Amino acid sequence: MADEVILLNFWLSPYGMRVQIALEEKGIKYEYKEEDMSNKSPLLLQMNPIHKKIPVLIHNGKPICESLLAVEYIDEVWKDQSPLLPSDPHQRAQARFWANYIDNKVYEVALKLWKTKGEEKEAAMKELLECLKLLEEKLGDKLYFGGDKFGLVDVALVPLFCWLYTYNFSAILISEAEYPNIIAWAKRCTQRESVSKSFPEEHRVKSFLAEKGLGQ
Repeated sequence: MADEVILLNFWLSPYGMRVQIALEEKGIKYEYKEEDMSNKSPLLLQMNPIHKKIPVLIHNGKPICESLLAVEYIDEVWKDQSPLLPSDPHQRAQARFWANYIDNKVYEVALKLWKTKGEEKEAAMKELLECLKLLEEKLGDKLYFGGDKFGLVDVALVPLFCWLYTYNFSAILISEAEYPNIIAWAKRCTQRESVSKSFPEEHRVKSFLAEKGLGQ
């Protein structure tokens, strides 16, 4: 009997993009169900009754909530296909550390940037650039954060950075002279089919943000 895999998501969610990228990297067949976050479906409320948020991965009727947990679950269940975590325990712990840093620090600062104005926005922009500088140093001259292979840290960061680099919708001008590693990494990641298939069209994102008055 084939696995039944369903992803409950909202098309612009960077968290949902992570789960999509992981599924695409593994070549897993799944059903995508778009959620209206102003009118959440009974299935979403049933599968994530605590937070009532997307994304939710449903595997054979069982839900996995929170994007990084879902990505790790995918990697563990379909472990023989394009592994996202290294086999070495220390390297695996390091990957989880940086993925959590991106989740709890970088995304938090980015949300401040998109939702604030004036001095508060300028402070958030400075803080985000400091985070990116740290990640620039961490990446170094490697192809991906884990070395030669696309992995968990890349999956965690790429949706956010694709917004910043591809759309530049927060008016952040990231200098290639200052961030050569990150910019090369972003270009490399967006050329992966798993990323390009999971990422929405630029015009659709810009229209949505303009309508909501975000990212200016």
